[in-house]
Amino acid sequence: MSGCNSQDFCLENFHNGKEYKAYEFFGCHKVSDGLYVFRVYAPRAESVSVYGNFNGSRDIAYAMQDIGGGCFEAQIRANVGDTYKYMIATRDKRVLFKADPYAFKSDYPNSFSSVVYELPEKSEYAPLFQAQPKDVPVNIYEVNLLSWKRHADKSYFTYKELERELVPYVKEMGYTHVEFMPVTEFPYDGSWGYQVTGYFSVTSRLGTPEDFKSLIDAFHNSGIKVILDWVPAHFPKDDWGLYEFDGQPLYECPLWDRMEHAGWGTRKFDFGRGEVDSFLLSAAYFLFDRYRIDGLRVDAVASMLYLDYDRADGDFTPNIYGDNRNLEAIEFIKKFNHIIKRDFVGAITVAEESTAYPRVTGKLEDDGLGFDYKWNMGWMNDVLFYCRQDPYYRNYHHNKLTFSLVYAFSENYVLPLSHDEVVHVKGSIVNKMPGEYADKFAGERSLLGFMYAHPGKKLNFMGYEVAQFKEWNYQEGIEFFLTEYELHSKMQAFVKTLNYFYRECPPLYEIDDSWDGFKWLVVDDKYNNLLAFTRYSKSGKSITAVINFSGVDLNEYKITTESGRYRLVLNTDDKAFGGTGKIKKQIYLTKKQQGTAKEYYLSVNIPRLTCMYFIKEK
Repeated sequence: MSGCNSQDFCLENFHNGKEYKAYEFFGCHKVSDGLYVFRVYAPRAESVSVYGNFNGSRDIAYAMQDIGGGCFEAQIRANVGDTYKYMIATRDKRVLFKADPYAFKSDYPNSFSSVVYELPEKSEYAPLFQAQPKDVPVNIYEVNLLSWKRHADKSYFTYKELERELVPYVKEMGYTHVEFMPVTEFPYDGSWGYQVTGYFSVTSRLGTPEDFKSLIDAFHNSGIKVILDWVPAHFPKDDWGLYEFDGQPLYECPLWDRMEHAGWGTRKFDFGRGEVDSFLLSAAYFLFDRYRIDGLRVDAVASMLYLDYDRADGDFTPNIYGDNRNLEAIEFIKKFNHIIKRDFVGAITVAEESTAYPRVTGKLEDDGLGFDYKWNMGWMNDVLFYCRQDPYYRNYHHNKLTFSLVYAFSENYVLPLSHDEVVHVKGSIVNKMPGEYADKFAGERSLLGFMYAHPGKKLNFMGYEVAQFKEWNYQEGIEFFLTEYELHSKMQAFVKTLNYFYRECPPLYEIDDSWDGFKWLVVDDKYNNLLAFTRYSKSGKSITAVINFSGVDLNEYKITTESGRYRLVLNTDDKAFGGTGKIKKQIYLTKKQQGTAKEYYLSVNIPRLTCMYFIKEK
């Protein structure tokens, strides 16, 4: 464990919350051919046994030896593929059957047992260990692996099948990153993976750990980085999982106001307890160490930061300073980011954090939390609220488009249009748009044009690129057959074009974190539902975005800007993308404002529900 040279020292680190390779000690490990050692932490158990069907036998219980510090150990003759559980006798005379918290493979969906399996070999992927600058394009395709595609009989695509189909698709569409919704083992598809029961076990529904590693390697060989969703905030109350593991709260906090997420029906991890910190740190470290992933998106960070999260007013015990911060969770997050960044140079960590907690992406040495990026939930909620309004009424909500620039540079943001926004009767992205059939497609194109020009990295959930009208259903695949129809096919072509354009246009990504990369041109024309702004690269090159969110064409609209010659380089109303093709003009020259010596303007015709990009040529 962590290079330690004695079991006592390893366990000392584990108990002190400083062990980040606990998976090399706990769980099931090969000793020699046919011989495996099992270790588990269950400090308040009366006794513990390994209960399994080893070497083809019926279920047999093997007593484990107490090796001190609440840890138990047994050596057993077994084969890869044998299934087992821990049989825990509690002090109140109950017998519990628990899956191995450190198992590398589960038997799901056949049972809730763990599987004897050897520690996966490390991938040979090396580029992870290179520093990644912030001034690079980041365009993430968010995927639920269980429902990107399904077979005709609704069965899953396996890791191997996803390697053959998902990898080339993501590469062809021009994304720079892919993000998997949680793949560590979970018992219920309807949780989307966010109710984790196996933090070291990628789901067996889709194949083996080797198959999963091969999928990651295939993405890397295609030049695509891989981010995984990770859930350290809470865990489900399945009786065979972490829940009251040795008969009493062990992984969860025992305090009445810190034990449960009542709204989710789950248990909270006991941050600050050394053994729990070591477990979670090791779970994160394992994914980088063995599978060579490029990043983790940490789910529900807000629920970790606040003691009163999802609780009624006053229904919590303040911290020692009398406020609502969860000090132990905050220190755990800092420790997590410190260890991952120290040992995996270039690793990406992203916070799903929905409040105004300060310095989420601030440096650890400046008392920040140390994340690279934070999801901009405010931008997502505001902009989608605006887009759902009929254009006739959008002038009453113009601030929903502009407010994000008040705080856009306070953190390093990712702009997400995530899975959460296309479920629970919220409507798919295209179906959020008001108007007739073609208007909906035009509305989505203008939204995406605005999104890609707005400061911040990008994330979009699968299905938006083919303008799927149905909400995402975790039991079905994305409706790729829609590309047989013209507007859907042209939407996919537009998204592909936009992805590549973004990657090849430094003004859209080089300066995402300061006003040096952004200038408003039209900010307050709420009556015309119009925005215009310019983005700049580090070398001073620029691109100007003009978005008409109204339901009428705007002719000879004047936009005050720098003097020069401008070329229209992308127009969402292009016929190739499903638009009307009204705009034929490509080159625009500025004119001098009357009565001024220095001010110039562009006169532009802007079709309804259209985004246009202009590059200043000279």
